[in-house]
Amino acid sequence: MPRPLPHVDEATYAASMPEGDAIHRAARRLQVLVGQELEVEAPHPRAAVKQLAPRLDGKRLESVEAIGKNLLFRFEGGLVLRSHLRMSGRWRVLGREAPVSGMPWLVLRGDEHAGVLWGGPVLELDRGVALRLGPDILADPPDYDAMLARIRGERQDRELGDALLDQRLVAGIGNVWKVESLWAERVSPWRRLADLSDAELRAVLRAAHGLMRNRLEGVPGRGQVYRRKGHACPRCGTPIKSWPQGDDARMAYWCPHCQRGEEPKTA
Repeated sequence: MPRPLPHVDEATYAASMPEGDAIHRAARRLQVLVGQELEVEAPHPRAAVKQLAPRLDGKRLESVEAIGKNLLFRFEGGLVLRSHLRMSGRWRVLGREAPVSGMPWLVLRGDEHAGVLWGGPVLELDRGVALRLGPDILADPPDYDAMLARIRGERQDRELGDALLDQRLVAGIGNVWKVESLWAERVSPWRRLADLSDAELRAVLRAAHGLMRNRLEGVPGRGQVYRRKGHACPRCGTPIKSWPQGDDARMAYWCPHCQRGEEPKTA
């Protein structure tokens, strides 16, 4: 029987980059606009210069889809708007006539609701980025075979913690879920892909899916190791370590006792 998964609380999650589950929740909320001809505004100068509002205003929104960390808005006429939130972006759904504070990047007004984007660092008509993404970790059901195939097609000397954040391999996993899923399965983020069996990789992917699905469905809980350097491991009491990993230096957190394996020499 699979072991129960830990959960991540609101405070832990809110302090991190929006990940796949946050994007799926935003897509759910934005469904209230689907099927309607939208009034589109781009108040922020950096968004206005992209000329998105004139291209999309008055067009019918056919669907809103989350793929990994991307939101895709499909409009009539084959236009696809891509939104990636990175660290700062947030979508909110308000009443159509509700006051909008600040200077949002985009406002999509329907019959009764408005979708509002603040801090939208990536907002563009899609040029095929979604086609280059790996399988979505929150797909129902997730395609673990395709994920494994992409991971095995990658350099096998790559560290697992770094590979899990590569959206070309698996779309949607961010640093919180990388850290928590590896801890849940007792796998070190520093282990090389070549040293891991397919069963171990599949178990980590299943853990990430389970944690993110719990979060998406509002299951309460708390984080175990993310941003808890020096705190006692909830399983064995060993102090949690942390060290930057990968070209983007995303911080890895792990228990050196529960997640034994190769470690960075300077950690």
